[in-house]
Amino acid sequence: MNAFELDLPTIDPSVEVDRAARTRRYQELVADGHWLVRTLIGFAVISYDDVTGVLRDRRWHNAIAKLPEMMGITDPDFTEGRRSSIITAEGDEHTRLRRLVAQSFSPRAADRLRPTMRSVVDDLVDPVAASGTADIVADICEPYPIPIICELLGAPKEDWRDFSRWAEAVLAIFNGTVNDELDRIKQAQRELDEYTVAMIERRRSDPRDDLLSSLIAAEEEGDRLSTAELVMMVNAVIVAGTDTTRNQLSCAVAVFAEHPDQWALLAEQPELAPQAVEEVMRYMGAVRGVGRFASEDIVYRDVLFPKGTFVFPSLAAANVDEAAANGDPFTFDIRREPVKGRMQMTFGSGIHYCLGASLARAELQEALVVLAQRMPELRVDGDVTWKPPTTAIFGAEHLPVRFTPSVTAGV
Repeated sequence: MNAFELDLPTIDPSVEVDRAARTRRYQELVADGHWLVRTLIGFAVISYDDVTGVLRDRRWHNAIAKLPEMMGITDPDFTEGRRSSIITAEGDEHTRLRRLVAQSFSPRAADRLRPTMRSVVDDLVDPVAASGTADIVADICEPYPIPIICELLGAPKEDWRDFSRWAEAVLAIFNGTVNDELDRIKQAQRELDEYTVAMIERRRSDPRDDLLSSLIAAEEEGDRLSTAELVMMVNAVIVAGTDTTRNQLSCAVAVFAEHPDQWALLAEQPELAPQAVEEVMRYMGAVRGVGRFASEDIVYRDVLFPKGTFVFPSLAAANVDEAAANGDPFTFDIRREPVKGRMQMTFGSGIHYCLGASLARAELQEALVVLAQRMPELRVDGDVTWKPPTTAIFGAEHLPVRFTPSVTAGV
């Protein structure tokens, strides 16, 4: 049967803005036998098996390519001649790009930056350690990823403020307010492109032990990335590697502040950091869902989705599906063992699985251990302000906390 003819529950995110309540509602619907619900511009996929099924089906293409259309953007800079990226590329083009850059984003490459990660977060804690108070977002999360990205790319550390500004502006294209911010987005993209081209030229003549040099040198069977593709990859690293980490770290600390026993456990047993990161991303992921559109007429589970149909696999709903959680999915436990073959879904699945997952995992693991050990007895100290529901990457805007002060830095 045609999907548009099905009698389905309808979810309106503009009305049901409480994300936690919406996730519980999705889980109730799954328990009642639903895997698909209607939304304002398409359908949401809400069961773990079907979220992974859609994301692994190459007939469903990344809806980011349709973003201007979805947002009602008519500016020709956004609707005409937009360059392809590894995020929007499909088929053979995506396979080629992924093959050329995979080694540069391996777990081993991320592990080399772990000392830098620990040093950065230690330096951020030092100014607030003695007072025992902080705004986790302003003092820790916002500045944390940028020096690491600079180190990763081999960019001067003093450029971190520009990186931060560019990332915030470019990512505004995912917000519900995008039409009011087009000029700022375009200006940031131009500045970022100019900076990246200049950095590429320097690395071509002076290669170093960094990601950019690795991408320039990447070659397989005589194939290499073009300058335009290098610019695209560096842009993706700066933009995607900044806001996602910031927001996921703020989500993580907020969750731990509500579970002081788990915070103390992580401080005492830092070896639990890998499990802690997977659990916090399952319990409260910064990326709650993704969009796909049917590149052709698609029949999935005996349902016809006509070409062009938008579907939105809910990563948040998949993460609390009882079929994928070992125990109560609404309980936060960093000792939770994952169900075999059913990992948390915040990094996505299929060909567009997050390329920077190893880097993000390392950043979160190192940051959370340092914070747990240096900010004991952490608790929320005031009102937490969350980003609006129109924000694509969810997180806290302000997260005031109090903790036991320490006099000696790094202790």
